[in-house]
Amino acid sequence: MVMEMEMEMKSPEDENENSPVKQVALTVPTTDDPNVPVLTFRMWVLGILSCVLLSFLNQFFWYRTEPLTISSISAQIAVVPLGHFMASTITRRVFFKGSRWEFTLNPGPFNMKEHVLITIFANSGAGTVYATHILSAIKLYYKKELTFFVSFLLIITTQVLGFGWAGIFRKFLVEPAEMWWPSNLVQVSLFRALHDKEKRGKGQLNRNQFFLIAFICSFAYYVFPGYLFPKLTSLSWVCWAFPTSVLAHQLGSGLNGLGIGAVSLDWSTATSYLGSPLASPWFATANIAVGFLTLMYFIVPVSYWFNIYNAKTFPIYSSHLFNSTGQIYDISSIINSNFEIDLNAYKHNGDLYLSTFFAISYGAGFAALTATIVHVLLFHGSEILTLSKSAFKVKRKMDIHTKLMSKYNQVPQWWFLLILAVNIAATLFACGYYNAQLQLPWWGVLLACFIALIFTLPIGIIYATTNQAPGLNIITEYIIGYMYPGYPVANMCFKVYGYISMSQALSFLQDFKLGHYMKVPPRSMFMAQVLGTLIASLVYLGTAWWLMSSIPHLCDTSMLPSDSPWTCPMDRVFYSASVIWGLIGPRRFFGDLGPYAAVNWFFLGGAIAPILVWVAHKAFPQQKWIRLINMPVLLGATGMMPPASAVNFSSWLLLGFLFGFVLYRYKQNWWQRHNYVLSGALDAGLAIMGVLLFLCLGLQEVSIDWWGNDLDGCSLATCPTAKGVVVDHCPVF
Repeated sequence: MVMEMEMEMKSPEDENENSPVKQVALTVPTTDDPNVPVLTFRMWVLGILSCVLLSFLNQFFWYRTEPLTISSISAQIAVVPLGHFMASTITRRVFFKGSRWEFTLNPGPFNMKEHVLITIFANSGAGTVYATHILSAIKLYYKKELTFFVSFLLIITTQVLGFGWAGIFRKFLVEPAEMWWPSNLVQVSLFRALHDKEKRGKGQLNRNQFFLIAFICSFAYYVFPGYLFPKLTSLSWVCWAFPTSVLAHQLGSGLNGLGIGAVSLDWSTATSYLGSPLASPWFATANIAVGFLTLMYFIVPVSYWFNIYNAKTFPIYSSHLFNSTGQIYDISSIINSNFEIDLNAYKHNGDLYLSTFFAISYGAGFAALTATIVHVLLFHGSEILTLSKSAFKVKRKMDIHTKLMSKYNQVPQWWFLLILAVNIAATLFACGYYNAQLQLPWWGVLLACFIALIFTLPIGIIYATTNQAPGLNIITEYIIGYMYPGYPVANMCFKVYGYISMSQALSFLQDFKLGHYMKVPPRSMFMAQVLGTLIASLVYLGTAWWLMSSIPHLCDTSMLPSDSPWTCPMDRVFYSASVIWGLIGPRRFFGDLGPYAAVNWFFLGGAIAPILVWVAHKAFPQQKWIRLINMPVLLGATGMMPPASAVNFSSWLLLGFLFGFVLYRYKQNWWQRHNYVLSGALDAGLAIMGVLLFLCLGLQEVSIDWWGNDLDGCSLATCPTAKGVVVDHCPVF
């Protein structure tokens, strides 16, 4: 007991070495007990079970109109009573006592470190496997065949390839205290709430009590937006006031318009695409707000009402693809038997067009990409140079967390390099031997890997400090589309290998930082992450394959009933992108042969924007707020739109302002104790009720039919306003 007390004590030196990031210093414990058992029997059982369940549920719900993302928070909560139950009931017998094989199934009380590893397993199943969109696009939209084995190779290689980039850049994105990964603080707070013995002050709730109350409220409330009253997802009162006005519906629709006045009373609406608003630092939320408001309420309306690119012929906000008369484009008519573009048919059918917002969102993506490169060079170039030197020879000052973690055996660099080499070889084999199905040539694989390698560090720095990560999906599509036009599957594969390998690297590093904060041995973290990713990949693939085989007309909105939830918004955007960038190609779309050539100027604008901020910062160094302007985040704010809608963003921004600015500034003690715990409780309550609603009512097809089922009530928001354009269910101007 005396030794344990000494271990938990912090010296003044430790206090001085605490993280320079205030949110981390307020949230993350600065103590460690290296003797706590980690790789326990209950960790393996509960970790693998959590990974399997979350992988299945997230893939299942991802095809729905409002995708329900069940975060690892749910598993993080649910396994606590199970862990304690196993600790109290499993035998404590020591097997092979005295030999090198000695072990026990129950080493003592359920502890925080094994809980962290269980959550790492859950994290592997809590996201999405991006490569499943390729399966959906080929099988459901293009109506082509793709074998299960090729799908398996595709998913496994795309998910694991990024671990190689993570190993290369972990010195830069995990160890430095400035790389603080804000969303990890939600889980750190929750771990402490579930394990720390906290005394309740007079008139105060401790973290456990607060979590339980918030969890019960979230659990009970979600029965309304989740089943009884779905309209709470988007209350668009402007549409109700003017039920026959196309203009009012375009302005007021939260799902298919600009969302002016639209309100959501559904936590899942705020978190579906951007994550928890309570986990976003205020300066990042403010940058997203400026980017969203500028694009949504200035650039898009001006472009639409000035009829730029014949904007009035199409809906103001849509992810569909259109012909020149405003009708949905018949993509199957321009594909030949070899799954390539039929140029004669395309010339006969005419150019393909986008909604105003969809076209401009691509321009914003162009700008965000160049802004990312320039921003990192200007604002973080010297730091990268310093870290590069220190990674090889110079010892830099360590904060308390890095100092405590230095006592553990680190993961050898060759482990990461071996994974990288094996995956590149497997990818080259898959794309070479099964080229008829995947279309991607060998040089495309190597080029995709090179792009991921180049961008992982700059985008990782932005993600680790702002909780927002500009994606590589657009630039990867653009490059391969120019180099290898007419092949939609090759374009999708190139995008997934170039973009998702980087995304997986960042996910790996984020989890590694969580283990860094919680003082989990690095090699144990590595083992859990790799195994969890392999298990999740198999479950995601199996679930997607099952759903595509068992749900009639999955993702086909023209054949599904009007109230069907299986509309697949994310898969539709992915399919549309494959047509634009792969089948037709950027030259026939954004190049000299296409209608949207001027959108390329966004590349230049994105490169100039961070320079202006940097010059202003140098000219007015006393104005510290200038440095907080993050152009990659600002310009890439709407990167998830579509499929995200205006009400998703407005809800997220409102909550981000209330918690990240108002409460953090004026009620910091409350924020420190409860902010991240509240986020976890709301996630957990919603997720568990969502699963129960599906199991108890959804599987039995029990539903109610009334006014509250209409999600938006803005049926005219998707109508065109150009004179003479005829679209079903829309007035003709």
